[in-house]
Amino acid sequence: MRSPRQFVAIFFTLALLASAGSRARADSQPNKARPQHVFIIVLENKNFNETFASGADDPYLARELTKQGELLTSYYGIGHNSLDNYIAMISGQAPNPDTQADCFTYLDLAPLNAALDQNGQVQGRGCVYPSLVKTLSDQLEAKGLTWRGYMEDMRRPCQHPAIGQPDDHIHARAGDQYATRHNPFVYFHSLIDSGACQKHDLPLAQLEIDLKDVATTRNLIFITPNLCHDGHDGPSAICEGGGLKSADRFLQAWVPKILESPAYQQDGMLIITFDEAAVGVKNHQAQSQGTDATSCCAEPTGPNTRLPGLTGPGGGKLGAVILSRYVKPGSRNDTPYNHYSMLRSLEDLFGLDHLGYAAQPDLKAFGDDVYNATR
Repeated sequence: MRSPRQFVAIFFTLALLASAGSRARADSQPNKARPQHVFIIVLENKNFNETFASGADDPYLARELTKQGELLTSYYGIGHNSLDNYIAMISGQAPNPDTQADCFTYLDLAPLNAALDQNGQVQGRGCVYPSLVKTLSDQLEAKGLTWRGYMEDMRRPCQHPAIGQPDDHIHARAGDQYATRHNPFVYFHSLIDSGACQKHDLPLAQLEIDLKDVATTRNLIFITPNLCHDGHDGPSAICEGGGLKSADRFLQAWVPKILESPAYQQDGMLIITFDEAAVGVKNHQAQSQGTDATSCCAEPTGPNTRLPGLTGPGGGKLGAVILSRYVKPGSRNDTPYNHYSMLRSLEDLFGLDHLGYAAQPDLKAFGDDVYNATR
């Protein structure tokens, strides 16, 4: 028969084992004290000084939303022009000459090697990445998590040209201001060949339906406005206001719907940023004057281009705002981040490995400096 002292020892041993088991299960799962429904809205081609620092044309974004959330004052693009930034956000792949030129012809990327290099990069040039290149979307599905892209003015799911054909959605036209190059999911064979793109890359109108219930709101929601509402185009007969004025109106229409949704209320986070800073162009070529090609975070160059920003090492200073119950309203964060950082941060939230340049050893992901709300 055991003594009372032996029973006490057994009790504490079992308690320690149970505690260790709980910690192991917690470590194997995404951090439940952090967001698990992430909404991303990407706008176009504006410098930090014009957007968040000024607020003249975007008072809702620069004033109202920064009061509600946290302003990242040192968030950077990774290159110029648009497409290479969108590619980086979901795959960690660096620019190549074709993605820097926005792939006006929808070409397969021909890899020089059968495997990725030591930095997880595919070597070669082209637009549509081979299936050996995986995306955040692939990672989420493999983990049993969910994603959707929502593209304004896209006429059908996963809309893109045929391989080898010109892209006929470069410029806006009345009733159709969708831009293929602002839809990153159509540039990966891992998504378009598997049917995942067709299933999950949808016209924007579907978002309002999906927001009605937590069960129909995906873990990752990537939203691209059309060429007017993302701030890309200036004022015209089909773009009232133009630039940041149009982008601000889009945000005023859609952000409240996101913030009021059950999934956001439960454990959501909304990130609003831009793809790249302004580019000065003369005779269809990027010029140093008028182009912000600065970078941060020891951004690597190569393997397929010497200057990710065409005239410099990066995509310029953009800024970003994050809204969530996990961040302190009205706070500012001066930590340098870029699109690779954002990808790494999302992978960390969902317990995923790091893709491409999101795996740089010294790259900083969002941590307690971002998730700074008092608990």
